[in-house]
Parts: sequence; structure tokens; C-alpha cells
Amino acid sequence: MKDLHAYHFYFLTGSQDLYGEETLLEVAKHSKTMVNSLNEAGTLPCKLVWQETLIDSPSIVKAIQKANSDPLCAGIVCWMHTFSPAKMWINGLRILNKPLLQVNTQFNEAIPYQTMDMDFMNLNQSAHGDREFGHITSRLDLPRKVIVGHWKNGKFQQRLAKWMGAAAAAVFGRELIILRFGDNMREVAVTDGDKVEAMVKLGWSVPYYGIGDLVEEMDKVSELQVDELMATYRRLYEFQDEKPETIASVREQAKMETAIKKFLDDRQAEAFCTNFQDLHGLKQLPGLAAQHLMQLGYGFGAEGDWKTAGMVRTMKFMGGIENSCSFMEDYTYNLVEGNQMNLAAHMLEVCPTIAKDKPTVEVHPLGIGGKEDPARLVFTGKPGKAMTVSIVDLGNRFRIICDQVQAVDPPEQFTSLPVARCLWKPIPDFTTATEAWILAGAGHHCTLTYAVDLEMLRDLAEILRIELLEVTENTTIRQIRNEAHWNRAYYDRT
Repeated sequence: MKDLHAYHFYFLTGSQDLYGEETLLEVAKHSKTMVNSLNEAGTLPCKLVWQETLIDSPSIVKAIQKANSDPLCAGIVCWMHTFSPAKMWINGLRILNKPLLQVNTQFNEAIPYQTMDMDFMNLNQSAHGDREFGHITSRLDLPRKVIVGHWKNGKFQQRLAKWMGAAAAAVFGRELIILRFGDNMREVAVTDGDKVEAMVKLGWSVPYYGIGDLVEEMDKVSELQVDELMATYRRLYEFQDEKPETIASVREQAKMETAIKKFLDDRQAEAFCTNFQDLHGLKQLPGLAAQHLMQLGYGFGAEGDWKTAGMVRTMKFMGGIENSCSFMEDYTYNLVEGNQMNLAAHMLEVCPTIAKDKPTVEVHPLGIGGKEDPARLVFTGKPGKAMTVSIVDLGNRFRIICDQVQAVDPPEQFTSLPVARCLWKPIPDFTTATEAWILAGAGHHCTLTYAVDLEMLRDLAEILRIELLEVTENTTIRQIRNEAHWNRAYYDRT
């Protein structure tokens, strides 16, 4: 499974030949020092790869062609050390198919008031050159990000690191395969969508496989393979009991997980969805199997929801597999005035990376699907700042909706609820956030992430040119309505 650290970014330094060889040597020295220092700082998740200084259109085209053809290059970071006339960037930027970041920085941090002369000014004029570059990227209407500040500053490096996560996720999405075991839940609207357009806009491939294909793979799973996965379960989780029927149910989940993982890996797929209406040949609906696969980093969506499966994998990629992120579904509210909250859960499939305490393996009736009682992990989500993310198909475009939330400890124990769950308070408040979510057309499924923040999601949406509606501490219903109207006008135009 590919992760964020597998990618790198080309560092392109712009200048021109009017300053002479001595200045260009100094430009190269400075940019190389910056790249080496940034790589050694330990903040960036991906390596910067220094490139020769670019001083004319042919060299720029060649550098961008190299970035385009490098499968592990997730984007370019551009810096105009001196003035770099922007017309020579046009041909290169027009063929760029990777994410673009412009850093507006300079080698020196402070102005050397007493020693500064015109030679220094000519060499260190990023304030001049970066504005020229910014003009041409605006005129070409390129999706891009700009980060301003000194390159040694911690905040500057952290913003660069976040953008790298979003950019690499966008490039990774071009090879993301999401397998559908069974189709969309019958008659449900929000989980369906245009899979061709998903490949066009997001890069996601969403092939269908019948449940019989998975059953055939399960028949090949050996008892030794099941034993090995059972040992993993015992290391990671508590078992509620050792009853024979419990162990048999857990072993069935281990068998399913082994088959699903083999099926995914053989097809280089990193996300999948299931549907409790399509279970022919299975003894149980995948529960524990789906949960542990999510813990390993795979994306998942229930009820045929391939879009959420893709977003779960994307958020896990951006935030790191080991970080807290899960498929989630809104279930029920606490509507007590002054303490309004949202309880999210699912029948079975919530990722244990969000668990506050060690999850428990339990077996209970499901009450839906008409199959055997499935094993699942039962736990309560941990408190903390998080974000819910939904992606929906509006017919002519995709829209991402996000809401910042505060996950909280339940005021009482869930003594009779046999599923994983998480309780949170939406931001800015329950009423505004919930009304905005519904008005935006967001789904009942979402991705819950504690690791990806709003800036990273904005960067991803910008790179993909996907509409983003944000529910934040400043959101009002009037504002969210207006933004939806403005966005419709903009995206219909484009």
C-alpha cells in the first residue's frame, strides 16, 4: 500500500540570464541550501528534489515535462529567487498536470541595512519576481497555492507540509481503485453517483465485482491464514468471551478479511464498499473484517457508498494511516437544549483508529441482511477536535462539504448499544451546523478525521477544482446559502 512518504516534489527556481554567471551561481547555491535544509528539518512528509535554475522557456518546458512524467513526483514548488520574466513560463505552465505551489520567500531573513547594495538587491528580489510569477499563474487560471514567509520559519514549513499531503493525495487519487462488492443500496440517492465523472475529476476507478467473486476467493483461504489473523485480533483487541459460537463468528470474519485483502491487493485496489442487500453466498456481513482493513489503511464505505470509501482512503493517505480516521454515519441526536449533540455510528463498520480505549470483539444479532450474527468491534470514539467530510454528486459536479466538530466523552455509558460509536458537538453550534449540512446536500455517511485539517482540505479541493462548502465557527445559514448559489454560478460556467 502506497503512503505519502513515497512521493517527492520538484523544487524549481526561476531567474534569468541578465544578471551574469556569478549571480546565477549564487542563486543555485542558495536554492540548493534551502532544499537541503528543508529536507533535513524533519517537518516535511515528502522530499524536495532540487532542479537546475530555470532561465528560459525551453529549460522550463523540459523541467515541467520531467515532473509530469515522473510517477512519484506529486507536484512542483516554484520560487523566483530573482526576477524571472513570466512569459517564458507560459509554455511550461500550460502543460503542467501536477499540483503547483508558489513559495514567496527569500534566502535572507532580515534586511542587511548597513551593507545592502544594488548587487544584493538584484540577487535577492523575490518580492519582485514572485509577483511576476503570481500574475501569470492568475492569468492562466491555474489551481495553485501561495505560501509567504521565511523558509526557516516553523509555520512556513508546517504549511508546506500540509500542502504536500493534499497534493500527493490528489496525485495518488489518479491511481486509486475502489472495488464495489455488490452495487449501490437500492433506491438510495446520495451513495450513488457518476463513476465516469469520478475518474475524470478525481482519478478514481470504481469497478464492480459480484459477491460470488469474493466467495470464490474465500474458499481458497486456509485455516492457517485464519489462525494468523486471529492472533492479530487477539493482540489488538479484547475478546468479550470465548464461547465457541463467538470464536466461530470471529473466524468467519477473519476468513472474509483475508479474502477481501487478497482480492484488493491482487487488483491494486486500496478501497472497497459492501452492501447488506448483496450478501448471496456470505454467512455474515463483513464487520470486524472491514474495521481491521480500515485500520490497515484501506478505504471503506457501506451500502455501496464508493464515494465515501474513496474519501476515507484519501483522508487516511493525507493524515497518515496510523492517525484517527473512519467511515461514519449520522444516527441520532441529543436534542436537550444547551447540550445538543450528534451520535454517529454504523451497524458494524467503524474504524478502531478513532477508539478511546482498546476495542472489544463482540458478536450480536444484526437485525438486517438476514444472515448470521456478525462479529464486530465495539468501542467509543475518543474526544478531541475533528472534522467530518462528505463528498456528493450534484449531477453536474462534485461537492465536498466539511464541518469542524468537537468529539466528546458520553455523559453516560452505552450499556446496550453493541456497535462502535462517536459523540460530537458540531461547530459553530448544533442547529447552524446541522441545517447547513442538510442545505448543502451532504450525505448521512461521512469521513471522520482527527488528522486532516481545514487548510489541507482546502488545498485538496483547489488542486482538484472541486467545490468545497465549509461549516466553521463563523458559518451562518445566510452565508452557506449564498456560497451555494455563488458556487453554482461559478461551476456551471466552468
